[in-house]
Amino acid sequence: MSRTNKWERIRRMLFLFFLVATPIVLWLLPTDYFDNSTVALCPSKAFFDIECWGCGITRAVMHFHHFDFGGAIYYNFLVVVVYPFLVWLWYRMLSGGYRKLKAIITN
Repeated sequence: MSRTNKWERIRRMLFLFFLVATPIVLWLLPTDYFDNSTVALCPSKAFFDIECWGCGITRAVMHFHHFDFGGAIYYNFLVVVVYPFLVWLWYRMLSGGYRKLKAIITN
């Protein structure tokens, strides 16, 4: 096994570890972990005091992840589109990373 191949395998394994660990860590955090932010990160909210379509999506995703659907809809109703898309994207990244790691190991 070449040195480059070894580091590529380690990099892929770390990538897969973080992909698997992310939803677990989010489940371990309390549902209201992101609710008490005093800093407005959205430029339209910070500069113009106007909420954009993305305002509250982090809090909404966190509540949706914890099956608090009412709280999720309260923070941003677009979570019903964003959360399934994020799950689909996570699955694609996980399966693609696994396939690439498997190809590296077998070669």
